[in-house]
Amino acid sequence: MRLSHLIVMSFFLFISCQPKKTDTSKTKIASEEVAYSADSVNMKGYVAWDASKQGKRPGVLVVHEWWGHTPYARHRADMLAELGYVALAVDMYGDGKVADHPKDAGMFAGEVMKRGPGATARFMKAMEILKANPNVDVNNIGAIGYCFGGSTVLNMARQGLDLKAVVSFHGGLSTSTPAKKGEVKAKLLVCNGGADKFVPQTDIDAFKKEMVDAGVTYTFKSYENALHGFTNPAADSLGKKFEMAIAYNAAADSASWADMKTFFGEIFK
Repeated sequence: MRLSHLIVMSFFLFISCQPKKTDTSKTKIASEEVAYSADSVNMKGYVAWDASKQGKRPGVLVVHEWWGHTPYARHRADMLAELGYVALAVDMYGDGKVADHPKDAGMFAGEVMKRGPGATARFMKAMEILKANPNVDVNNIGAIGYCFGGSTVLNMARQGLDLKAVVSFHGGLSTSTPAKKGEVKAKLLVCNGGADKFVPQTDIDAFKKEMVDAGVTYTFKSYENALHGFTNPAADSLGKKFEMAIAYNAAADSASWADMKTFFGEIFK
């Protein structure tokens, strides 16, 4: 992926502690923090699952926005757990690092993307940790990502990692290493804001051509009037604070999550 474009358009085995459990009306969500290392960095992940369910189930990796491993990524992991998956919120920066200014976020994201194989190693280690969870069906692993995370999961799919389903929410689409025919194992769902100023039509057209040329099964969804960062309620205040063209869109957030649920339901039958 072009680093300069990423910085502009991207946004937000051992267990380190015992599970904490929270009861809801229909589920019993358990969660735990996990510590692991790869590419010479220590990472702090978060795993969530429904403890009221029995048996193995699909696992889903959640990759954060360019802001880093914030509570938002963990919240999405909890939501996936409520749907019956085991979800691991990945720490791609290391040490649970987060940014409170776009300049830092861009620097953190850029440093990871420049590492190439190192970035892949970080993601693959998280996948190894997820597969080691006794509740996970290791033959059914998926990944979702937001902004920087959306770009990341698409790039992991392009590399042919053993993923069945990948979903990008308002993630970047350009890449310097396009998918090769026959190498992508995952089916893809791209959830894009129809008014996203950071993902130009040229990138969309190039992505679609790339997928067709590589023989990838993909679905591209565009949500009307949705700007970049449309799934995160914090986008409104961040957009105003830093004068960025990002905003939360409740309709697009709900629709894209529903599309993901349908997509996963069809693949993880």
